[in-house]
Amino acid sequence: MAAIETGGLTKAYPRVTALDGLTVTIGDGVTGLVGANGAGKSTLIKILLGLLPATSGEARVLGYDVAAQGAQIRALVGYMPEHDCLPADVSASDFVVHMAQMSGLPHTAARERAADVLRHVGLAEERYRVMGGYSTGMKQRAKLAQALVHDPRLVLLDEPTNGLDPAARDDMLELVRRIGHDFGISVLVTSHLLGELERISDHVVVLDGGRMLRSSATSEFTQSTGLLLVEVFGNRADHDRMGQALVDAGLAARPHGDLIEVEAADPAVHDVIRDLACDLELGLVRMQQHHRRIEDVFKEGEAGSVQPV
Repeated sequence: MAAIETGGLTKAYPRVTALDGLTVTIGDGVTGLVGANGAGKSTLIKILLGLLPATSGEARVLGYDVAAQGAQIRALVGYMPEHDCLPADVSASDFVVHMAQMSGLPHTAARERAADVLRHVGLAEERYRVMGGYSTGMKQRAKLAQALVHDPRLVLLDEPTNGLDPAARDDMLELVRRIGHDFGISVLVTSHLLGELERISDHVVVLDGGRMLRSSATSEFTQSTGLLLVEVFGNRADHDRMGQALVDAGLAARPHGDLIEVEAADPAVHDVIRDLACDLELGLVRMQQHHRRIEDVFKEGEAGSVQPV
């Protein structure tokens, strides 16, 4: 059974259509939902939770109809909202215990689960502090803890790295990866930062203007392009000399930012690049496969070569 299924899901407001005929199936593991602000990510999550009615179409979460069985869905799903919604004068421990009890756990079990999940997210030493004094990273961890405390089958994480510095962002992404891969909980995580989803997702759904641009395994987004990226030591003139030498040798080469992009259908191209660098007395910094990125899908879509499905 799929974790999430939608068919022709549409949410229209008087002046804007937030979702436009979205049909998608999301399974186990970690699924990234990517799109710019306003693409429809948060709207989709609210509809899946039964908090916002769709204009038309249908959606099911863990087999339940979002239009008629919202309560059953919310009992089985954890939700981490994007915006700060924590009571400033309450400790993380009391807050997570309260959320566990709201999900139906008895008080004793709620306290045990809260202690476990707060330790899991890295707030064991800070769990009795009021959350008004927490850093942004600690608040995000507290929101994640309340989403996990009732042992859900699916968690919906809306921009979990929002406002975090690079180190805290890496820690949060590792937590998300572990939830999906080590604990067997299905995860739908939204982000407008494309590189984050490449790192942790098994599957990626790309939204653009409320429509689905693409849905596929992450490995299909990041597959090799058959191109090599070459970098040499030196200034721009050295870079240009290397590029021209590659062209003179009969290779298809072009600038790629500060690198040189070379078509490499034949493995012998590697030897040619190495030998040319030696002949020009240029140090070869790196020679690596060029992989597609999720951001390339947006660029292709803008160019008209990728159509919504």
